[in-house]
Amino acid sequence: MAMERAESIRELCLACQSELSQAASTEVRSPRSAPAGILNVNKPPGLTSHDVVDRIRAASGVRRVGHAGTLDPSASGVLLVCMGQATRVSEYLMESEKSYDAWIQLGITTDTGDAEGNVVRRVPDIDTTRERVLEALHLFRGPIEQVPPMHSALKHQGVTLYRLARRGIEVERAPRTVEIHDLRLTEWTPPSFRVFIECSKGTYIRALAADLGEALGTGAHLEQLVRVACGPYRMGDAVSLHEAERSFSNGRWPQILHPLDEALLHLEAFVVDSETEAKIRYGQQIEGPKPRDSLLCRTYTHSGVFLAILQYDQGSKTWQPRKVFNLHEATA
Repeated sequence: MAMERAESIRELCLACQSELSQAASTEVRSPRSAPAGILNVNKPPGLTSHDVVDRIRAASGVRRVGHAGTLDPSASGVLLVCMGQATRVSEYLMESEKSYDAWIQLGITTDTGDAEGNVVRRVPDIDTTRERVLEALHLFRGPIEQVPPMHSALKHQGVTLYRLARRGIEVERAPRTVEIHDLRLTEWTPPSFRVFIECSKGTYIRALAADLGEALGTGAHLEQLVRVACGPYRMGDAVSLHEAERSFSNGRWPQILHPLDEALLHLEAFVVDSETEAKIRYGQQIEGPKPRDSLLCRTYTHSGVFLAILQYDQGSKTWQPRKVFNLHEATA
């Protein structure tokens, strides 16, 4: 039994992607050749994230499709769509840091925090300067407390907040700690300004815009929002929704589908022999090197096919299979 650290991680990932692409180039998608991977879609404004999922599901014929991180209907940009077995790694994608390009308008406060809502306050005379905006931005860098907006998908006693808000019901929301890693003014065109934001998961940019407006004493709302990055996935590499849909009809989808283990590149990688592979597939604990950082790792077969996510048990000092994948079968 052998479990060796994989030093050439990128080569293994490329090998997996090559096997997926070569075997999946046929237009006939049986359960064994169904797409399994991640699509980096540039969501257009006007659609919900679920709308995008429904359209990919219809175009591909794959029933198991989901997204990793909701974008508001009015927002656009990077939306990661997980297909097939990749839906099992969406939780790791949602943990990723996000980056946004946001336009914020001063002087108008809305009930939703964005341009889609009803105006609840207007400040006609705005004397805020660029320097004051810069000072306010400084207050919101680092860990901050943020109250989730009522118009959000969070739930209160089993009911989503936005449904309560539509009925005119407002409930108390506990503040949550989020972290703003970067917040920079990129354009100043009063009464609006543009910022670049890099933040942790769970950050509401609408709430940030409203809080900035309160700090400046003018009120504000989010005028426009584009998600430019989600973890390692960037806007420059995203494909349009139309292009993604068309790729399933012309058989070119393997060229835009990212391997699902790309969501796990931050985890240490190991290569296992055939005996250890069999034990992992049966859910058995295995011996192996102690982890360097995370208690999770990813494993590959000796031929470079992504096999499983393992979790280290500090009590028994063994690795326990947490999620096992059958990509060798799906790409045969």
